[in-house]
Amino acid sequence: MSTFLIEIPHLGDTFSCNQVIKLFVESGSHLLSNAHWGCKDGVHKAWFISDFENKEEALRIIPAYLKRDASVVELVKFDKDDIAKFAEPDK
Repeated sequence: MSTFLIEIPHLGDTFSCNQVIKLFVESGSHLLSNAHWGCKDGVHKAWFISDFENKEEALRIIPAYLKRDASVVELVKFDKDDIAKFAEPDK
């Protein structure tokens, strides 16, 4: 499995924030309890980090109305050998 960051933006007003949360509650999305929200700091987005088989599986958990603005990014961790390779000059 791979780890993915899902970012779902929404409009910056109280009504929009409430609507997005309501959509997650109504869809039964288990991710609502794992969401990180930026609304209190003026960044109107929700973020989730979870493991999925692939990007398509990650997209399937996003409520349909929110998919068009959502982004899904595969996250990887580099070990020190990987980092050393990046530091090598291109040949």
